[in-house]
Amino acid sequence: MKKEKECIGVIGAGAMGSGIAQVAAQCGHEVVLVDQNQSALDKSQKNLASVANRLIEKERWTVEFSQEVQQSIIRTTDWNQLKPCTWIIEAIVEDLAVKTDVFRKLEAIVDSTAVLASNTSSLSLTAIAGKLSNPERFVGLHFFNPAPLMALVEVIPALQTNPDLVIRAMEQMRSWNKTPVKAKDTPGFIVNRVARPFYGEALRIVEEGLASPQAVDAAMKACGFRMGPFELMDLIGNDVNYAVTQSVFEAFYYDPRYRPSLIQKQFVDAGWLGRKSGRGYYHYESESADKQTIDASSLEWISERIIAMLINEAAEALYLNIASASDLDTAMTRGVNYPKGLLAWANERGIDATLEVLKELQEHYGEDRYRPSILLKQMAANQALFHLDITSA
Repeated sequence: MKKEKECIGVIGAGAMGSGIAQVAAQCGHEVVLVDQNQSALDKSQKNLASVANRLIEKERWTVEFSQEVQQSIIRTTDWNQLKPCTWIIEAIVEDLAVKTDVFRKLEAIVDSTAVLASNTSSLSLTAIAGKLSNPERFVGLHFFNPAPLMALVEVIPALQTNPDLVIRAMEQMRSWNKTPVKAKDTPGFIVNRVARPFYGEALRIVEEGLASPQAVDAAMKACGFRMGPFELMDLIGNDVNYAVTQSVFEAFYYDPRYRPSLIQKQFVDAGWLGRKSGRGYYHYESESADKQTIDASSLEWISERIIAMLINEAAEALYLNIASASDLDTAMTRGVNYPKGLLAWANERGIDATLEVLKELQEHYGEDRYRPSILLKQMAANQALFHLDITSA
């Protein structure tokens, strides 16, 4: 494969940074992967070699392509090796001060025309850009883990980002065989915002003693989700999921729609983090203890409640211009593997029906948590449907 002249820099040799470096290398770029920890760089190299061997065994990569990809990535602790890079993507700890320091440092090293991008999943791009000398060249590129396998990339312009850069970023991601969607710089962007009820409402149901985690998972898988919310929280890590929920809740000025669950906090405090700790909502050292015979057909009320809340969140995001209808649905199907786009699902189920579920919940609980989106109300009144460009999904 002929190498392109464009050099890609990646900051952070953890799972995400290493994955992004692999994606760029697979697409013919020379990549400079920088980390201050040499052991992280060594681990990154070993992990890629292991992945490459598996892909060769499965006949997805040739030996020659494997060697080319691995040799394309320069791993170093020397930041000055980023000088020739035209795109630099940061993928380090979710700490605003740390990320800001990184980009200030980069500004003094790379060319003034180089694009600076952050893989942040929750921090304000505008806040980071506000500390830079040239914020117009800064943009958010939120990949999903594992980056080589997940198609979605959220492209998030800061308030200061040059609009032309957004177009370039979308084109660059497509050239990397990714599916880019544009999101407004608001807490959670698309996926981490719209997906909150998948976890939050499931936890609320269990908090009330209305169903077990196993029953909730069975109900959601019965309507097409690959994993139930409790299985997924255990996979993600309850500490990680709780931190994101707390961050979104605080960023939205404590809107009750995003309130974290006490159950999840207690699990984090107990060290029951999920698969990585051996115990979460399920026991992973003796999974047989969790096996139950559950009649999912009797649990439709669970999926009705959670899906209504998800649709409501997607409608609210559309109403507030967080993203287009097509990008919202694409983000949820390609980023977190939902069985259908939520707005398409609303069209199919009937917006009136979704609105009725929300109204019943709000009346029953008397909580603002269940307030229906103004957009849903307007569309129900006008008997309208969400307009979706399905060719973009």
